Amino acid sequence: MKRLMATLTAAGTFFLAGCGLGTAGGLIPSGDLQGDLSKIDLAGENISIGSKNFTEQIILGKIGAILLQSAGANVKDLTNVPGSTSARQALQVGDLDTMFEYTGTAWITYLGHDNPVPGSQEQYAAVEKVDKENGLSWLSPAPMNNTYALATSGKSHQESGLESLADIKKLPPEQQTFCTDAEFLARNDGLLPMLESYGVEAPPRSRIKEMDSGAVYAALDKGECTFGSVFATDGRIKALNLQVLTDPDLFFPKYNLAPVVRTEVLDEHPEIEELFAPLSELLTDEKMQELNARVDVDGEDYTTVALDFLKEENLIAD
Repeated sequence: MKRLMATLTAAGTFFLAGCGLGTAGGLIPSGDLQGDLSKIDLAGENISIGSKNFTEQIILGKIGAILLQSAGANVKDLTNVPGSTSARQALQVGDLDTMFEYTGTAWITYLGHDNPVPGSQEQYAAVEKVDKENGLSWLSPAPMNNTYALATSGKSHQESGLESLADIKKLPPEQQTFCTDAEFLARNDGLLPMLESYGVEAPPRSRIKEMDSGAVYAALDKGECTFGSVFATDGRIKALNLQVLTDPDLFFPKYNLAPVVRTEVLDEHPEIEELFAPLSELLTDEKMQELNARVDVDGEDYTTVALDFLKEENLIAD
């Protein structure tokens, strides 16, 4: 999974975050905060915000940066930090004050648990409780869940009528073909354990095509396999009319999004929680797919997409 990347050394992280190397940076636009947000005032406060180095994270980082800038803060833009672990380290040591994070990533990757906590709210509560001890405060989570999923093409869905992972076993074995990346094939929450949990016999390697995670989407669209591993909020799902199969047994971990703020920063500036609060309702899977597609499919700029989102949702105005 793109959020599970190689660990960088702590020294490298500090140098990266402190010097701004490898980050997106750039001009942060601002506007007039609207509605309940209009009374928030962070004028003159220095706040740094970061993100990991993939499309969704950079868009989210830009959304947060624009909101903070619009509230009057002097924002240091450290979006696009290479790697989940390095971004987490930068947050913990104070090179970042805030970033958007995923509950499953924190629970499994950072906090070292082997198994997820079933249920979105339960997983969030478990992470929120433990990370308090690490000096990190998790704000209200959004409904979007950027977890692994299995998808099929629109054509295959129409022909087979498959709706959920439980339906895979209804297909003849020769039609149970899979495109996936190496990591999903090897994970304990990946392809083979998932199939086993749903009563599907493990396919021979001849029915599994291993490829880069980004290539899976095109392979599904071209009919190279019946099923493919995808990220649930990827914009190419909608652009290619792919059908994500539901997970009725809740096999996959929950990766709900939430802003994470260093507790000492939040204690000093509790307005940050109110500033980010509307995002907990607005950032759905469908909305994030739309925003991601504007970058990955249409080639738009991260900041433009973030700014348009905030204007369309009436959080800021020119």
